[in-house]
Amino acid sequence: MQKTAKPAEDSHCALEIISHLPGAAHRHRMPLLFVHGAYAGAWCWEEHFLPWFAQRGWAAYAVSLGGHGNSPGHDNLDHLSIDHYVADVAEAVAILPAPPILIGHSMGGMVIQKYLERAAAPAVVLMASVPPQGLIYSALGLLFTAPHLLTDLNRIMGGGEPSADSLQQILFHQPIAVEKLRRYWKLFQPESLRAIWDMTCYSLPDTSRVYRAPMLVLGAQHDRLISPGQVQMTANAYGTHPEIFLNMGHAMMLEHGWETVAARIDEWLVAQGL
Repeated sequence: MQKTAKPAEDSHCALEIISHLPGAAHRHRMPLLFVHGAYAGAWCWEEHFLPWFAQRGWAAYAVSLGGHGNSPGHDNLDHLSIDHYVADVAEAVAILPAPPILIGHSMGGMVIQKYLERAAAPAVVLMASVPPQGLIYSALGLLFTAPHLLTDLNRIMGGGEPSADSLQQILFHQPIAVEKLRRYWKLFQPESLRAIWDMTCYSLPDTSRVYRAPMLVLGAQHDRLISPGQVQMTANAYGTHPEIFLNMGHAMMLEHGWETVAARIDEWLVAQGL
């Protein structure tokens, strides 16, 4: 299995793209492109998902959107919109060896929905995705159930550092090792205020224009940001049924039990003949 910081096909893309390639174990003709959520970067997929999928024959790539991870744009972060992130996904898609299956988490799911307004994809997986109706339900939910977490999210968005306790409550349901939480704490970052407003009300997907690719919609039982009800809203919008993982929080690719999520995605993709 090969790991590279950028795909070998890339000679011009400035975005950080991490890849794990299956080598002799290559069994699938379509690559996977993972798109991270707010405050994160491609690193969140490299922790478990990229090597896991590569070991099962998938060419697995993860992009850091502009202003995230090691991609350029940190100095201009608050001016970056969801449309900028959509352009980043299009740029990453263009350099891959074949049209990729798109897998997005949280904000990444919203970015993929917006991308599908203008382009096609072989298949799509939305994990704890912001629903087409936007972030308003998430914000109201936190306001009434955990206002301190909403305050902390706003502080992080403005450049403040997350507290380890808030990070655990926002992202995880199960206990997490202190050293691992501290490592994640150092990797999370501010998010674009413009992008947050876009996801709240200014740039929501027009579901009538979204390309209807085969779609798997996943959520977590104890997600404090994107509740199972919001996951149901996404599934309803695209005429499918959600699958909710028990005893998990928002960070489904990092939470204990992440392998059950990865295995379900792999199983579903194989069932689609991909």
